[in-house]
Amino acid sequence: MAKQRRAELLLALATGFWSISYYFSRVCFTELEVLNLNAFRFLSAFVVLSAVYRGHYRSMTRETVKWGCAVGLVLVVTYIGATYGVKLTSLSNAGFISCLAVIITPIIELALFRRKPGKKLAASLLLCTLGLALLTLNETLRFATGDALCFMCSVAYAFDIVMTERAVARPEVDPIGMSVVEIGVTGAAFLLLSLVFEQPRLPRSPEVWGAALFLGVLCSGVAFVIQTTQQKHTSAERVALIFTLEPVFSAIIAYFLAHERLLPRNYIGAALVVLSLLLAQFDFKWGGKNDNV
Repeated sequence: MAKQRRAELLLALATGFWSISYYFSRVCFTELEVLNLNAFRFLSAFVVLSAVYRGHYRSMTRETVKWGCAVGLVLVVTYIGATYGVKLTSLSNAGFISCLAVIITPIIELALFRRKPGKKLAASLLLCTLGLALLTLNETLRFATGDALCFMCSVAYAFDIVMTERAVARPEVDPIGMSVVEIGVTGAAFLLLSLVFEQPRLPRSPEVWGAALFLGVLCSGVAFVIQTTQQKHTSAERVALIFTLEPVFSAIIAYFLAHERLLPRNYIGAALVVLSLLLAQFDFKWGGKNDNV
């Protein structure tokens, strides 16, 4: 129980890092372009983690490298959606929409592994769809571009969760080694994209240096190592529940640091999204029988 409690506290800490990353990304965008920023944050994380976990290179297996490369490429899509999206929508919206991977994950498992969802998941999806509409649809009843990109991020991250779960379940895969590989692959891919489409540069001001290093070392490095190493000490349902704290943290950060305000319908939509995420994690009896996701 003590090991489980420690793992869940660490996962909550990682969720906090991801939540504040939206704000620090906005700070970095004053000097760095999107692909440039992602290259900096993942390569800086890779350098730090390679130094800390250099001993894992000696025992690196082919399976560890293979899964690390695959998940790294999925992370590229995830962070293209996340960082372009946060430039074009509010911090609150970005935090809520990007958290929808918790709901999308079982849909992917159904499509790929024929795992049929129960009534509880169907109710969660209905609530989530309604909440997302109230939260993000503008007066013309269309998603803003930033909202759509954040949704792309949540779909890609759902694939990341499914792939990571299956990878770390293999005895020949080292979770820490896999984290280092995936972060290195992600950073290298973003550097290549930045060289093609942008003019890469380093941060210029102390403020942006601090924000970029925070994103790299803590949000990209420490947070992903926490996820891959601590998931095995608690249940998937409890991990998903912990990750639903991200939109709550994001809204608080947006309120105090970015001075963002939501309309009443946005608050109702946000509440329905959180309710749908919570509903998906608890067991209820439907017609006298437990309904499992």
